[in-house]
Amino acid sequence: MTQGFARLKAACYTTNVTMSIITNLAPILFLTFREQYGISYSLLGLLVLINFFTQLSIDLIFSFFSHRFNIPLAVKLTPVIACLGLLLFAAAPLLFPGNVYLGLVLGTIVFSASGGLGEVLISPVIAAIPADDPERELSKLHSIYAWGVVFFVIAATLLLLLLGHEKWQIVSLIFALIPLAATILFSGGVKIPAMETPTRVFGALQFFKNRALWLCLLAIFLGGASECIMAQWSSGYLEMALGIPKIWGDIFGVAVFSAMLGLGRSLYGKYGKRVEKILLLGAVGACACYLVAALCPIPFIGLLACALTGLCASMLWPGSLIVGSERFPTSGVFIFAMMAAGGDLGASVGPQLLGIVADTVSASSLGAELANTLSLTAEQIGMKAGMLIGALFPLCAILVYVKLYRDARKRNNN
Repeated sequence: MTQGFARLKAACYTTNVTMSIITNLAPILFLTFREQYGISYSLLGLLVLINFFTQLSIDLIFSFFSHRFNIPLAVKLTPVIACLGLLLFAAAPLLFPGNVYLGLVLGTIVFSASGGLGEVLISPVIAAIPADDPERELSKLHSIYAWGVVFFVIAATLLLLLLGHEKWQIVSLIFALIPLAATILFSGGVKIPAMETPTRVFGALQFFKNRALWLCLLAIFLGGASECIMAQWSSGYLEMALGIPKIWGDIFGVAVFSAMLGLGRSLYGKYGKRVEKILLLGAVGACACYLVAALCPIPFIGLLACALTGLCASMLWPGSLIVGSERFPTSGVFIFAMMAAGGDLGASVGPQLLGIVADTVSASSLGAELANTLSLTAEQIGMKAGMLIGALFPLCAILVYVKLYRDARKRNNN
């Protein structure tokens, strides 16, 4: 590997760590924002929806108009935009003292735009670098994201503990140094490999006539939802529904979930093959973990189920991406953009649905009756109901992955 590619890969890895920060910054502060600013669960979930909707918009723009962009420049601007968004997010209480939520939304939009660029562009950059096994290189890239979440959650939790939750802005400023480092790595004459793009919008539209594309999009939609519901809500769920203190919920819930996510992707990056079978087994395991987390009354087992969901769901997003890139090997940036759009849609719909269900059930008479019957609070019942709804996504994914598995067996037999 040339020195240029080594620095380029380091820049891509650092950008993926940045993506893990901007995706998880708001969720780890959910209860802090609720206590300090009185923001409802629905509005907190809306921050996640805004995050992924913004990323989805970027994905769709690049799906159809990637040929109109300077791709190398867009890659190098990705961490710059993330840094600006984190700064704006931290400055929300100063810029909007009467409506902090508005500032949080604006900061989220800016750094989420960076997340969308990263999803669309970083994977094809890694895929374009000469390698013996590009499939494993993609898995390794996504494992970096998961290990970045582990690093972020533990570091952010400790910083909040040391500084106090009222100083959360300092945490955002500290983590803005990561995209700054990525910006420096991308500078200095690093060259971005050439990547294929459809020559016009009509060229991109032609792909939609292929039913395999829709199957791949459905696969990553369900996989993205299955992963991100637990990733976004496990901290709040463990604290509110299971009564586990926040620091332990963050470290042993979110961090161990992400460690399991990274472990699964790292193992596939080293030993992986037959990705369709891995997808099917992962969906079955994730569905079981969601059900145990929602229904088991023992906090430790619920915590364990939340964490193990990470291992089961580890390949659902990158594995679907691998399947899509194999089915459409000449589509270049287009397939990565479309798959990122499908994943972001699932990652936005799933967590927002949990928030809506939790608020609705906790405020309902049925929720109050169940709370009295089970000696729980209405909020605990609401959170458990939301987690139970979350199990529907990996359950539906099983059907899709069975189809992908059968198709793969047919191709291998021919």
